[in-house]
Amino acid sequence: MRRHRITGLIGAIVLAAGALAAAGPAHGATTNRTTTATAPAPVPAPAPAAPTTTARFTAPPPAPARFTAPPAAPARFTAPAPAPAPGGPPAEFGSDWHDPLTPAAPVARPATRSCEVLLAEAQFRDFTPYRGGYTPPADCGAGQWAKVVLRLDGKVKGRQYDRLGHLSLGGVEILRTSTPQPSPDGITWSVEKDVTRYRDTLARPQPVDMLIGNVVDDTYTGVIDVKVTLTFYAAEGRTPAAGTPDRVLPLTSPDITTPRNTERLLAEVYATGSGGGCEEYWYMTVPDAAPYSCKAADGPYREVRIAVDGRLAGIAAPFPTVWTGGWSNPFLWYVTPGPRAFDVQPVLYDLTPFAAPLNDGRSHRIEVSVAGVPTGQSGWSTPANLLLWQDEAREVVTGALTRHEQSDPANSSHWTPAAPGAEHRLDTEGGHRLTVAGYLDTSHGRVTTSVARAVHHTSVHRWTDGESRDTLTATWTDEETVTRGATGTRTARTYTMDGRTTLGAGDRLRTVLSLGDRADTATLRGGRSVEAARLDDSYTGDATYTANVPRDQRHAVATTTARSRQYGAQVPGGCWDRTVTTVQGTVTVDRLRC
Repeated sequence: MRRHRITGLIGAIVLAAGALAAAGPAHGATTNRTTTATAPAPVPAPAPAAPTTTARFTAPPPAPARFTAPPAAPARFTAPAPAPAPGGPPAEFGSDWHDPLTPAAPVARPATRSCEVLLAEAQFRDFTPYRGGYTPPADCGAGQWAKVVLRLDGKVKGRQYDRLGHLSLGGVEILRTSTPQPSPDGITWSVEKDVTRYRDTLARPQPVDMLIGNVVDDTYTGVIDVKVTLTFYAAEGRTPAAGTPDRVLPLTSPDITTPRNTERLLAEVYATGSGGGCEEYWYMTVPDAAPYSCKAADGPYREVRIAVDGRLAGIAAPFPTVWTGGWSNPFLWYVTPGPRAFDVQPVLYDLTPFAAPLNDGRSHRIEVSVAGVPTGQSGWSTPANLLLWQDEAREVVTGALTRHEQSDPANSSHWTPAAPGAEHRLDTEGGHRLTVAGYLDTSHGRVTTSVARAVHHTSVHRWTDGESRDTLTATWTDEETVTRGATGTRTARTYTMDGRTTLGAGDRLRTVLSLGDRADTATLRGGRSVEAARLDDSYTGDATYTANVPRDQRHAVATTTARSRQYGAQVPGGCWDRTVTTVQGTVTVDRLRC
């Protein structure tokens, strides 16, 4: 496809560049409203039911199962179950469609006393942040809660791009999200997220900062109206307080001093390729020699890295998020967004092997970078938090980093030029391995922690001169093994993308796309399996519309299906399987089974 002809559809996703609208700022408030209520009944478990050369890189073999900290709990995007559309779906998109929803499982809540706190309420018209204040509730426990759930309710109407947003308390980012694109008649949506792990931050009054950068003018009329609340569930009766980090420190600068009695240390990084440039769809960039509209000298391979005092401490494969204007076709995403589009889950690193050198009381540098981004190229955001557990019986915990081994990073892209009338082809393969280990002499004995992680990426990108046909098939794997004493967990993540966009006769633009987000986790203790969990989210879509014409002349059609499957203790009843299908913005299937 010719990107200059449809650039407003493929690239306008988040934080649009250019002059800001002169409209007024988001309206902030410094008041903090608290409501005490009786908790609802817990969510019931669902009833059971029935030929060119390619890059040369050999993926490392999977590491044996050991131990890792559980990944950050994902945000949940919720909406009421839709009623069947009378008369079936329309022949094409009109001026209204179903409110956005995803099939993800709801956040499980305990049946205990609850308190609701208003965190933010704002209308975003430009890039002016909301600033307010937060005070913890007094009636649901003094900082010891069974669960804390964040909920964002939003509404927007008219014409607007999707926008990237973030929310922080005391500098600690607790939510990164993006918005759906509205219908002319308007939409509402909501996002839920388990934020219990930020108990240390939530236990004290904090300043609140929130921004959903937006542009409102005569063309883009959608004002983004949001309300964010926190619901605190008391620890009472047989429901204990949740186990959480003792300290949460925002990594607002690379220089940081950690408590000297740290015995466990994690870092979470909200890494997103965004900002209006080619890094929004970094997975489709090509080396400089190839004739394509988005260039990166080393091709599409990306890797999110964290370093301690200049030494590599963690690696991860970034998730290939497709925002709700992605792949040149917003009609794919109006009702069912792709995986994580409204839930930018952080990359999690176990830095416990580095705790001993960090416990010396001095300032150290902890830095995040994204490998593969062209020098001087902007477009990635990597806000980070440190989560620390402390040994209450020791003022200083000592130890040592005992092992640090890594493979040479591999990254190769091979471009095969197109024959007349045929397609260009770019084959990319890359990967990296890192193993670190260390011990700490704690009040409960010497504890050794080792972390082994291997990331790997392969992709085949094909396109024609002029890019009227553009195809990508890609897979990312991220396998992590962490041992801590006698307990071990292995997490194997796989992300997939398989799509094609074609600009045909009459400027009819068609996109066919499938996405996958899968993770398997197995925990062993003393060599015996004690817990297992699986996440398997998928999306498929097929949408066509007429490009380069006003909205009411696009004659758009689309069929999408999103499915979320989860198994394990993290979901009520141990099982969740929901499928949502839409046709022309109408929900035609909403099936729950397990």
